[in-house]
Amino acid sequence: MKTQFKTIVVSDVHLGTKGSKAKEIARFLKQYNCENLILNGDIIDGWQLKKSGSWKRKHTRFFNRILKMIENHSTKVYYLRGNHDDFLDQILPFQMGNLSIQKDMIYESHGKKYFITHGDVFDSITTNLRWIAYLGDIGYTFLLWLNSVVNHYRIKRGLPYFSLSQYVKGKVKSAVSYIDQYEEELAKMAKAKGCDGIICGHIHKAENREIDGIQYLNSGDWVETMSALAEDHEGNWQLIYYNEINFKEAADDSLNQFFIGRPDSIEMPFREVSFEGRKDDLEPPAFTSIQ
Repeated sequence: MKTQFKTIVVSDVHLGTKGSKAKEIARFLKQYNCENLILNGDIIDGWQLKKSGSWKRKHTRFFNRILKMIENHSTKVYYLRGNHDDFLDQILPFQMGNLSIQKDMIYESHGKKYFITHGDVFDSITTNLRWIAYLGDIGYTFLLWLNSVVNHYRIKRGLPYFSLSQYVKGKVKSAVSYIDQYEEELAKMAKAKGCDGIICGHIHKAENREIDGIQYLNSGDWVETMSALAEDHEGNWQLIYYNEINFKEAADDSLNQFFIGRPDSIEMPFREVSFEGRKDDLEPPAFTSIQ
């Protein structure tokens, strides 16, 4: 039985990069039904694809999963543009059936209004000094590669996933200060728009808290934390996380149900799914000069 939500918000999948958890988010979305799916920016990483990224089948499967949600459950999908998928500016706004592509939106539910935006518009580095943002992106790409190496060996030793990049950001005072300022500025923007809450992404830090009477909601990302925001049918919001162990147990339970009352000699119809990183994900990232 799939869990039912009114709305699910995901952001920062960064398809086209080696760090993108495309397979995981496709599995994640398969477990839920929702009336609205909001893709809140940086779903496709145009910056990396333009430089040295690559598009793989697992990235296409993510969009196949979304198309199935539209086809099978009439899910309304809203794709909001982020800074890494700013190439969408060429077609904004776009509407076709249950798919809408736009810059930002006001979401109303249970008498409350939420301003939904990726969040990069409040980042002066991204908005005004694009070349500096590119340099920061290179350093972050290297940190994510190092993160994949660390977790490859942690998995082999039976240890849980550990986000090295999140740990580093939490220890660097300038990063902590930036995140606090970012959250406060977004809350102010929501209040100025007459909204009760703000829903964003961009900084890869999942959060659900109140700031000066404004509900601040950040969906996190699918590079490090593998998190999403979900609203139930009573209007309550919560953060939900992808858990590899739980998903593996769910898959085992499904197989056990399949084999109940069947002969022991029946041939296994499914291939084993590996949750470990692929070999090519452990290769050092390639960097190209900025033109």
